[in-house]
Amino acid sequence: MKEPVRIPVIVIGASAGAVEALSHILPALPADFPYAVLIVVHIPSDPRSHLASLFAGRCNLRVKEAEDKEPLSPGTIYFAPSDYHLLAESDYRLSLSSDEPVRYSRPSIDVLFESAADAFGDDLTGLILTGSNSDGAKGLRAICDAGGIALVQTPDTADAHEMPLAALKACPGARSLSLSEIPAALNSLHSR
Repeated sequence: MKEPVRIPVIVIGASAGAVEALSHILPALPADFPYAVLIVVHIPSDPRSHLASLFAGRCNLRVKEAEDKEPLSPGTIYFAPSDYHLLAESDYRLSLSSDEPVRYSRPSIDVLFESAADAFGDDLTGLILTGSNSDGAKGLRAICDAGGIALVQTPDTADAHEMPLAALKACPGARSLSLSEIPAALNSLHSR
C-alpha cells in the first residue's frame, strides 16, 4: 500500500465569539501557508452552515466545508459541516460521523482533536479559541500527550473565557496567546 503524503495539520476549535476570533486569524494566513487547517465551530443544527462561504472571500487560502473521505490538501481550510462530527484519518483523509453529540455538541472539538492526535501525533498543532464550555480541553490534552503543539487564546482576550480556561487547566504546558498574537504564531510554525 502506498504511504500517504504527510501534510502539516492545524486543528482549531471555537464556540461563542468564534466568527470574530477567526476573522482575526484566518485572513492573516498567507497564500503559501502549507498547512491543512481543520476547524470545528459550535453552530446550531442546520442543513447548511455558512461558515465556509463567509470566510472564502476573506482568506488567501482555499476555504471549504469538509466532505466525507476527502483527502487533505495543504493550504486549505476545512470547516466541519453542521450536525456532523469531523474526524481526521491517518491516511490524511477526513471523515464525517453522525454519532451522538459529545457534551451536547455535534460537531465536537474533542472528537476532531483526539482523532487528529491519533492520526498525526507530533506533526499536529491544536488551537483552542473563545467558547463557553469545556469542549476541546480533553482533545488538546491528547495533542500534548502525542507530542504536538498546543495553543490557547488568552482567556481575557476571549469573548467567552470558559473554553480557553478549561483547555489551559487540562493542558498546563499549552502556550497562551492573545488574539492579536495568534496569526504570527501560526505563521512562524512553517518557518521552523
